[in-house]
Amino acid sequence: MKDIVEIRFHGRGGQGVVTASRLVAEAALKEGKNVQSFPAFGAERKGAPIKAFAKISNKPILSRSQIYEPDIVVVLDPTLIKVENVTEGLKKDGIIIVNIDRSPDELKSELKVNNKVATVNATKIALETLGVAITNTPILGALAKATGVVSLDTINKITREMFEQDLAEKNIDAIMRAYKEVKIS
Repeated sequence: MKDIVEIRFHGRGGQGVVTASRLVAEAALKEGKNVQSFPAFGAERKGAPIKAFAKISNKPILSRSQIYEPDIVVVLDPTLIKVENVTEGLKKDGIIIVNIDRSPDELKSELKVNNKVATVNATKIALETLGVAITNTPILGALAKATGVVSLDTINKITREMFEQDLAEKNIDAIMRAYKEVKIS
């Protein structure tokens, strides 16, 4: 692992963006890494664009700033790729993970990037496994597969700890399905 891996999450209020960031940080912490996780948003309202950040390192993390040059960008709401520059500052060797029902190559072309891109239809998975379009846990399955920044097993363990049993099992089903269905190019 690099000295520090910085992840920027993009989504809308109510999609679980802050929870996704927190779950990744908790998983990394459980794996013995140093972490930070924090949100950035204006007026709190459902549907408003928000960002959340996670920093993961084997060394102490001294910087407390937002992430301007992420190693990984995670987009929970595909409509944001039309209204925000989600790839802004993404490192040349960075990875983009998007909740979208399209191929990674199509998305690379649209975003005009040469980065590694992973796509998964997290909305469909969430609706079918959870009954609601909250895409945070399925996107974490895609994140685990595309990056290896945290293990799938640890994501599942943290999910069991953070949610009540029935909800945890449904979320783990969503995570596992996204892990299997993510397309990477």
